[in-house]
Amino acid sequence: MLRPSAHEDTFARDHLPAAQDWPDLLLDGFNYPDRLNAAIELTESMVAKGFGSKTALIGEDRQRTYQELNDWTNQLAHALVDDLGVRPGNRVLIRSANNPAFVACWLAVTKVGAVAVNTMPLLRAAELVTYVEKAQVSHALCDTRLLDELLECQRRTSVLQSVVGFDGTAGHDAELDRLAIDKPSKFDSVETSQDDVALLAFTSGSTGEPKATIHFHRDLLIIADGYAKEILGVTPDDVFVGSPPLAFTFGLGGLAIFPLRFGAASILYEAAAPPVIGEIIARHKATICFTAPTAYRVVLQTVENHDISSLRLAVSAGETLPGPIYEEWIAKTGKPILDGIGTTELLHIFISNRIGDHSGSCTGTPVKGYEAKVIDAGGHKVEPGVTGSLALRGPTGCRYLGGDRQTEYVRDGWNICGDAFSQDSDGYFHFAARNDDMIISSGYNIAGPEVEAALLAHPSVAECAVVGVPDEARGSVVQAHVVLAEGVQPDKDTTKELQDHVKATIAPYKYPRSVVYVGNLPKTATGKVQRYRLRSST
Repeated sequence: MLRPSAHEDTFARDHLPAAQDWPDLLLDGFNYPDRLNAAIELTESMVAKGFGSKTALIGEDRQRTYQELNDWTNQLAHALVDDLGVRPGNRVLIRSANNPAFVACWLAVTKVGAVAVNTMPLLRAAELVTYVEKAQVSHALCDTRLLDELLECQRRTSVLQSVVGFDGTAGHDAELDRLAIDKPSKFDSVETSQDDVALLAFTSGSTGEPKATIHFHRDLLIIADGYAKEILGVTPDDVFVGSPPLAFTFGLGGLAIFPLRFGAASILYEAAAPPVIGEIIARHKATICFTAPTAYRVVLQTVENHDISSLRLAVSAGETLPGPIYEEWIAKTGKPILDGIGTTELLHIFISNRIGDHSGSCTGTPVKGYEAKVIDAGGHKVEPGVTGSLALRGPTGCRYLGGDRQTEYVRDGWNICGDAFSQDSDGYFHFAARNDDMIISSGYNIAGPEVEAALLAHPSVAECAVVGVPDEARGSVVQAHVVLAEGVQPDKDTTKELQDHVKATIAPYKYPRSVVYVGNLPKTATGKVQRYRLRSST
């Protein structure tokens, strides 16, 4: 039963899936008041708790305390309401690279009771039109350096009424900044319901067209009060760093919600690409790093050149963490690296390793509040060691905007997230593949990521991705798309060497019968390999 909404524009609530299609929500232990605004909890409440003078956001040119962040977001909120006419429930698109201004705009949008639609700076006009029309976005806030594509989007659709630029640099000299500069630093935030919609998060599109997922105000706090508190043990002394975009929920949680919920600091460098993360950690004494497995492989190439002794743990998600990268990270840094799995549909990580309990090729156990099991095609729980589909339920769950494909993801109250896993007799979960990445060849089930891990252990392989391709004799065969290390020749001798290496590392029938050498792998902005593009190219 939903609580009374504070939204004047009820589009988001009106387009929730039918109640009978929701997953079961396990909310015990996550008790929030009926009226809850997540942005207040991350700013104003933190100032009230005594964090006002503590650093909240570290940009490339300046730092902001919690008091300064609260004042800044209040002034922006006034501009949104007084000058731009944003009303509770309106969808407001935000377009920017990772910087403090992005976080400030997101918090301001949330304070006024609007629904944030955070988007990647690399999206083009046609893609932005899809987002705008699916979410019926009426207003957009955009870093002025990225306005062209958004203005072209506005020309192509009648839905988007207002596009206003902000300055993502320390200068803060753009239209939105000028509107906000003389506004009061106090703002009466909208008293939204805990189950009012706060965020429409689009899936990354690693398997095709992105879908909009619906998240409530309480959801934004649940992922902090569950995963960040239990698994990361965040304290006010922590300093977060990472490369995942704030536009995706992995980055929004790891670089905004988690630090702000516990009085910690977040480093928001637009240039926080994997090759320079080691340098940033050393400069700011960062303690927690968030990024994807492919990025950690790049970080490892430079990490020995910097003092990263301040780092107490690294978090890997987005794709499974291959065993060779895990082993190399532990060997070179001595720091825990925690593999975890989460989805945009459930907002953040729901199965994870722990600081004192982690190992290679293991995803761990469910985070506080979540239950998980491995099921067969009929929905029945399988025996330990048997690979099947991962089923989840907990305090967050899938709600697709408009209910599109809802019943594909939610069955019998469980979220079926499209991943093939096994669970061992000790209760630990082990990733096999995305369900659509399982390759059936001559009757054998072959998990692409297992073959990828074997290939990555060879020094000639810089990156790789494995897919199944049709074969008349075997149904499908394993095909490896390989980015070679510098100086290695893409010839028949290399192919045979790699094939023999895989045969010697895992069961011989799993070796790649086809090897394609490429200069790079197609990826989403979060670092996920788009295997569907590799399959479609063959």
